[in-house]
Amino acid sequence: MEKIASFTIDHIKLQPGVYVSRKDNVGAEVITTFDLRMTSPNEEPVMNTAEVHTIEHLGATFLRNHPVYGNKTIYFGPMGCRTGFYLLLAGDYTSRDIIPLMVEMFKFIRDYRDEVPGASPKDCGNYLDMNLGMANWLAKRYLDNVLCNIGDDRLNYPE
Repeated sequence: MEKIASFTIDHIKLQPGVYVSRKDNVGAEVITTFDLRMTSPNEEPVMNTAEVHTIEHLGATFLRNHPVYGNKTIYFGPMGCRTGFYLLLAGDYTSRDIIPLMVEMFKFIRDYRDEVPGASPKDCGNYLDMNLGMANWLAKRYLDNVLCNIGDDRLNYPE
């Protein structure tokens, strides 16, 4: 069986960044999948499920309500390895194209102090597994260390 594309990326060299993981044609539309890598794989601890879950709720809410990208957002959710998130957008984009959106989203998450959207037993299957404080901290870390002044080495997968 062939390896899927995401398993062909050298995770030993991979650093936090914003990468185009793949582009798929669905009818006449291109769907761009982004790898929003927040931690260095196999080098530092992965994110805990509570903060990943909180970032997922906040990020998905932000994206689906965004005036430009709301109707282009197909999916936002965590990677199984808990080192980042996948974002699927309708359209043919580069990593650089979405940096302003990612800065806006992670500032929203960094600064968010209210009830987490969808964190209730009626709305979520695991609503108690949330950690807003750590989600705020991780969003700040990603902004400060990756998104602000991001270079090409964090926009293109390593060779």
